[in-house]
Amino acid sequence: MQDDMVQRILSHPKYQELKAKRSSFGWWLTLAMMVVYYGFILLVAFNKEFLSQRMGEGVMTVGIPLGFGVIMFTIVITAIYVRRANTEFDDLSAAVAKAVRK
Repeated sequence: MQDDMVQRILSHPKYQELKAKRSSFGWWLTLAMMVVYYGFILLVAFNKEFLSQRMGEGVMTVGIPLGFGVIMFTIVITAIYVRRANTEFDDLSAAVAKAVRK
C-alpha cells in the first residue's frame, strides 16, 4: 500500500510542478546568497583598503554596514522563501495530498 501511494505521489503532475518550482527557486536563492557572501569575502581578502575607509569622523568603517548588509540579506531571502513556501508550495502540496488520497 505504501509503495502504491509513493508512486502515485511521484507521478502526479502537481508534485512534479512543486518539485521543479521549489528546486528552481532554491537554486536562485542559493546563487544570490553565494554572490553576496563570497563577494563580501573577496572584498575582505583583496580590498581591505576599501573596507577600512572611515565613514565620517567616528570609528565606523565601510566594512561594518556591508557586513551588516550581508546578515540582513540572509534574513530577507529567508523570509522570501518562507513566504513562498507557506503560500505557493503549501498549496501545491495540499493539492497533491488531496488528489492522492482519493
